[in-house]
Amino acid sequence: MPTHVLAEAHGDETGALLAFLEAQRGGLRRAVLGLTDAQAAERPSASELSLAGLVKHVAETEQHWVEIAQGLPHSIERNQSNWHLSFRLEDGETPAGVLEFWEGVAQRTEKFIRSVPSLNDTFALPEAPWFPPNARQSMRWLMLHLIEETARHAGHADVIRESLDGRTAFELVDEERAGRERTAGE
Repeated sequence: MPTHVLAEAHGDETGALLAFLEAQRGGLRRAVLGLTDAQAAERPSASELSLAGLVKHVAETEQHWVEIAQGLPHSIERNQSNWHLSFRLEDGETPAGVLEFWEGVAQRTEKFIRSVPSLNDTFALPEAPWFPPNARQSMRWLMLHLIEETARHAGHADVIRESLDGRTAFELVDEERAGRERTAGE
């Protein structure tokens, strides 16, 4: 990723993990920068993935994992019959709307992680064939998993964006920076 994650305050592991997660989110957000809704929904390869669908999936996945850690029921229930819908926009959904939803998810994630007494605190994993029985994971694991998941899809997004219009992550970082500077100068 062509950005530098600023150092956290000395010993602020939570801040460091949140900063690395935000850096990966930024890669996905930049991938849709300047695209029309139609371009963001395009699938330029044999894959079913689109940029808008990736953003939606990552937002839902982050929310899903934080709800598991909080012991809450899922706000969006996904199963084998509707899992594919997490990767595509449905009627009435737009890339801007999905980005706005994700911003809310990100704020709730940060609020929750900053509220836990220790990253060593644990939560129960749901029963699933791919998890050991009665498994528990730490909040640190949760954050690392969210970084891993987001980074994986940010890489997919880089390839999709370059396939759409030839724009690379480096160019999009520059465009985003220039936009911030224009806004600050107004």
